[in-house]
Amino acid sequence: MSISDIEKTDTYDDSLDALDPGYSSEAEVADPQRLPLPDATQPMQVMWEYVAVLSLVHIVALMVFVPWLFTWSGMVLAIAGHFVFGMMGITIGYHRLLTHRGFTCPKWLEHTLAVLGMCNLQDSPARWVAIHRLHHQHSDHQPDPHTPLASFLWSHVGWVVCRHRDLDRTSRYERYVRDLLRDPFYLKLERKDGWFFVFLIHGILITAAGALVGWLVGGSGAEALRYACSWAVWAVAARTVFVLHGTWAVNSITHVSGYRNYETRDKSRNNWLVALTSHGEGWHNNHHAQPRAAAHGHRWWEFDMSWRVIQALELMGLAKNVVRPKSVADSDT
Repeated sequence: MSISDIEKTDTYDDSLDALDPGYSSEAEVADPQRLPLPDATQPMQVMWEYVAVLSLVHIVALMVFVPWLFTWSGMVLAIAGHFVFGMMGITIGYHRLLTHRGFTCPKWLEHTLAVLGMCNLQDSPARWVAIHRLHHQHSDHQPDPHTPLASFLWSHVGWVVCRHRDLDRTSRYERYVRDLLRDPFYLKLERKDGWFFVFLIHGILITAAGALVGWLVGGSGAEALRYACSWAVWAVAARTVFVLHGTWAVNSITHVSGYRNYETRDKSRNNWLVALTSHGEGWHNNHHAQPRAAAHGHRWWEFDMSWRVIQALELMGLAKNVVRPKSVADSDT
């Protein structure tokens, strides 16, 4: 697929955010509380390369319990990384900007946010966006790639490591992301897993910085090694795992637990705990009611830090065409 091929196609249609009210399936009629796995995942085929990488990063993250690997700087960087990479990269960049176009910004900032997003081991910007747009089109219906109505474990992580025919190649999912793939920056990332090398490079740079700090602080090779390992465990692996599960919790927990402000055609819920750990993404029923709105917290108590950051970018002139909720009861946003 080339840039010229993409330019001949239409842009992404916002109507994909809305589920066709006439959609139904025999499985749903028979048991509306249970769905089969998406047809595109059958027969089941595990992507072992995903299993291996995700298993490795989880194993490394568990080393936070090794006392020798603890440093205050490593822990502080892990917390800061949750905001810089998780919120700025995934919540604001991948989701509210690239997926739903809840605001616009200069290309240099958009690409920067996309790079931060790739540092969370959550796939390329285009594939992430395609999956999420497919989810909105069929939310909690059988084609939904990660509904918990198939099973909670499937919605949390099973869908990540199992092949989906409509999502396994750029040529299959480009119809959902034609707007992104017109940009050569995103198209290049689809070739030879370019996004994964961004993740590896960021991990190497953080680890190398840790070694340098350890040498400067401790004045020995042993301390340089300890700080390098500490930063790799805390600032890279542990932070990545925390962000991963925060994102996955939006797919799983917020479709089974919480309250609803809006009657939507799916089972989306607002969950305060997920909202706190994912910078506002847990106000999921609000989001499904108005997918393009850059603000997910719609009531005064629904704190949405990502929205506050977008507001700050708007004040600085870096965010424009910000989409606000159309009508929200008891809202001060």
